[in-house]
Amino acid sequence: MTAAVMAADGSFDPVISKLITSLKEAESLSEEQDLGFLQNLLQSKELNALVNVHSKVAKINKDDRIAPLLSASMQVLIEVLELLAPRCHISPLCKEVFHLLQTPHLQSLLFAHDAIAQKDFFPHLPEIPVEVDEDEETIKIVQLVKSNEPLGATIKTDEETGKIIIARIMHGGAADRSGLIHVGDEVIEVNNINVEGKTPGDVLSILQNSEGTITFKLVPSDGKLDQRESKVRVRAYFDYEPENDPYIPCKEAGLGFVKGDILHIVSQDDSYWWQARRECEKTTRAGLIPSRALQERRILHERTQKESNGETKKGSCASICTTPPGSPNPNNPCRGPKTKKIMYDTAENDDFDRELIATYEEVAKLYPRPNVYRPIVLIGSPGVGRNELKRRLVARDPEKYKSPVPYTTRPVRPGEVAGREYLFVTREKMENDIASGKFIEHGEYKGHLYGTSGESVKSIVNAGCVCVLSPHYQALKSLRTPQLKPYIVHIRPPAFDKLKQSRTKARARSTFDESNSRGFTDEEFNEMIKSDERITFLYGHFCDDEIVNGDLTEAFEKLVSLANKAETEPLWAPVSWVQ
Repeated sequence: MTAAVMAADGSFDPVISKLITSLKEAESLSEEQDLGFLQNLLQSKELNALVNVHSKVAKINKDDRIAPLLSASMQVLIEVLELLAPRCHISPLCKEVFHLLQTPHLQSLLFAHDAIAQKDFFPHLPEIPVEVDEDEETIKIVQLVKSNEPLGATIKTDEETGKIIIARIMHGGAADRSGLIHVGDEVIEVNNINVEGKTPGDVLSILQNSEGTITFKLVPSDGKLDQRESKVRVRAYFDYEPENDPYIPCKEAGLGFVKGDILHIVSQDDSYWWQARRECEKTTRAGLIPSRALQERRILHERTQKESNGETKKGSCASICTTPPGSPNPNNPCRGPKTKKIMYDTAENDDFDRELIATYEEVAKLYPRPNVYRPIVLIGSPGVGRNELKRRLVARDPEKYKSPVPYTTRPVRPGEVAGREYLFVTREKMENDIASGKFIEHGEYKGHLYGTSGESVKSIVNAGCVCVLSPHYQALKSLRTPQLKPYIVHIRPPAFDKLKQSRTKARARSTFDESNSRGFTDEEFNEMIKSDERITFLYGHFCDDEIVNGDLTEAFEKLVSLANKAETEPLWAPVSWVQ
């Protein structure tokens, strides 16, 4: 057996040589079979080659650079092919090599190698022609490489001069990144085609038919507008599809979104079209969205058209102003009265709230505060189960979750304890407190006043507990304040079939019957769904989340999850709550 393994250059590898010497000394101490295996392994050519490669790489200093030996391997390949061509008919080996060197894969590999070796990574722009004429105005020539990415600029015709000018630069787009094209620049030529007298559509056709590079000849604007991005974030309260918008300046530049998306408004320079990105897409090109003013005008126009045409639409203003849920129905005198006793002040009605147009709301991240918990507010149509969900949440941890005790002017009934079911006060005192604005929710039922005071909510929050409320939906206007910062959950009914099936299976008692001695009727199920549509239309944009109560157990599990989320995670909230 050789004493050491030969290196590639004929020298002995000292490390492996030492290992073999150590094995020889251990022959009498170990099994012969194992020693033989290790000796054969250490003497193998493969291991010797690997060790040599490792040694050479390890010796490279960190300041050294691995550089290609040549940057014209394709030229060498062509020269080799010229040398082999006359010998192909003589030697089969030459013929095989000749065909191998002509394979597309090998030639592509060498071509890529040369491009990297020459650092030829970028497209070549043609030379810019130099035209000097002291009598002419300043002209700038800008060249951009055309790719699948939109240019990121829009153009328009100046109403006074009829010239084509740059209308806007999309933040993060190719034009913006170049830093060479600015809002207000006049377009004179595109790819040597004079655009005088042409429309923006004509210029767009020129750009679409261009290949490779695009050359603009521009007259610079008098002043460069500030292109710094704003820090405004908004929550969208409607869906938007730019491809279906006939009025957007450029459909390709539009940004689609759905209700509830958080948008970063990077520019509000245009009164009709803002530039925005989705908050989760920080590095993408900004897109166009309708401004708040434009969207409000659209919604008002749409409502006016529907009302003038006498149309009714699910969830529209024509249907949300119908009889409120729980009101007496003259066509059904046998139906029992609604048992919900705490009703919002009837002076505030849906006719006022329907005039509020929800488009965008400026928001910021609201971070949890130690021992100061956001109240959890459950809204929903009568009978949907929000009071039962509130009861279960409070029962789950009574020391943590608490619900305020309502006030009433009615007498104490047998079995009731003052301060447990209700706080009993005189009518005079309660009327004075209502006039002073101390109640977030109040109403009258069978000659007696009922209500929930704002101070009772604040006392629970200040005690380090989570206040859980299930008010009438109109109370949101009093509850949704920077002082309370509520986390609002909309409890919604499932579709009619699922609603009826789940309540029948659970043997749920009708909340429209004061005695709770019967189940819900189909009419009450339909009324529950219609009421939910009304709440969604009027107040859906106030809600942070929603739960569809098709199965009470599943709905409660989600409520617990949302309660934990409100306590532990930074969440988007109205910017006034954070400032």
